[in-house]
Amino acid sequence: MSAPSPVEVDPGLVDETSTVPSTPWVTIVWDDPVNLMNYVAFVFQRHFGYDKRKAERLMLQVHEEGRSAVSSGTREEMERDVQAMHEYGLWATLERQE
Repeated sequence: MSAPSPVEVDPGLVDETSTVPSTPWVTIVWDDPVNLMNYVAFVFQRHFGYDKRKAERLMLQVHEEGRSAVSSGTREEMERDVQAMHEYGLWATLERQE
């Protein structure tokens, strides 16, 4: 059994978007008039595994600034996190990180 040999590729033929890792995406949780602050911190601990201090810091950012980026990763991962936040009753969206 032989291993495949490496192949050189002409850089002019490679599409830049196919070789550059995709820009990370973030899950944004938005402030809402419904959920209590301690519940939001609980969700962050439960879903993301954040310790109490980090969960409370993110919760306060949501409360005071109106939003907080609570996780980052691939688009697919962030779509799952947004869906999970919706299942917990939180308002969340995803954005491409710049």
